[in-house]
This record gives sequence, structure tokens and C-alpha cells, in this order.
Amino acid sequence: MKICVFGASSATIDKKYIEAVEDLGEKMAQKGHSLVFGAGATGLMGAAARGVKRGGGFIHGIIPEFFKEQGVEIIYQECDELTYTGTMAERKFLMEQDADAFIVTPGGIGTFEEFYEVLTLKQLGQHNKAIVIFNIDRYYRELEDFMCRVEEKGFITPDCHKLYAYCSTAEEILDYLESYVPYTGDLKRLKPNS
Repeated sequence: MKICVFGASSATIDKKYIEAVEDLGEKMAQKGHSLVFGAGATGLMGAAARGVKRGGGFIHGIIPEFFKEQGVEIIYQECDELTYTGTMAERKFLMEQDADAFIVTPGGIGTFEEFYEVLTLKQLGQHNKAIVIFNIDRYYRELEDFMCRVEEKGFITPDCHKLYAYCSTAEEILDYLESYVPYTGDLKRLKPNS
């Protein structure tokens, strides 16, 4: 399975996040899965890549050309395949197309955007791939609360929560992905007042 991992590029985050994502990457590779990611060498992107490399897995990095030209981000140099794109939108599109599943690790604005984009596409029936949030040390606790409040206020339906899962360990994530059953409900149940 080709697994896209979204996550922080920051190098200043707590080591507990780095270690957990490196462990996840290594376990992914040991189970025969490969990595699709944003090609960054730092933060949780770099951690995922180092873990997959340590486990002997295949890594496909996808990054905009201007990141290299402008020094926006350090590129992970041990990718087995490295694809340059013209824009951020093209980068996300290629990651989404290449992946069989998505893992959202802790991150900031870019990670939130990536999560909501793949979730929106799934809600709209454009893919039916697994989406799992790696909730390391309850990092996404407020997101859980927020998504419940969004439902309570009528902006999403209860069925939307079935489109993704929260997991707190690498083992839980891999079990979820490997036993994933695609959503088979009526897409109209995913939109309020449809």
C-alpha cells in the first residue's frame, strides 16, 4: 500500500512527535508499505522518511520546484523517487493521486489544509481511501471537540465522522489501514439538508 503521510515540517517540535512518526514509518516499511510525502527532510515529514528508509521501504517525495530554488524547505535526499511540481496545488494533487491511504500526523496550517482537502474530496465521493489521524499525546483533542461541535451546530452530519479515524499508536494505525472497509453509505447522508 502507498501511504501518504502529512505532517509538520518544523524542526523545533518536541522529540516525542519525531520519535513516534519515525517509529510509524519504520513499521509501515516493515509491513511492506511505501511512503508518499511532501519530500521535506525536517519535522515529521523527515521523521516519516527516515523511519521508512530504516525499515527498507520505498519513498516517493513530491515537492514544488520553488522550494528548491528559494530554499523554502530542506529536501530529503534519500527519496527513491523525487517529483518536482510547479505549484503547491499540483503537489497535493499528485500526492492524493499516488496514495492508497492517508495518515495525518501533528502539524500546522499546511497539515490542516491537507487533512480537510482529502476529507472534503472523500465527502464529495471523489475518493474512498482511508484517512487516519495520528493523535500523538492527544495533539488533535481540540480538533475532535471542534468536529463534534460542527456537527452539533448542523454544519456536518454524523456520518461525516465515519470518513476518518483517530489512532494513538503506529500499531492501531496499521491495523486500521490494513483492515479498512471503504465507506458504503449514501453520499447524500454526508451533506446537511441533502
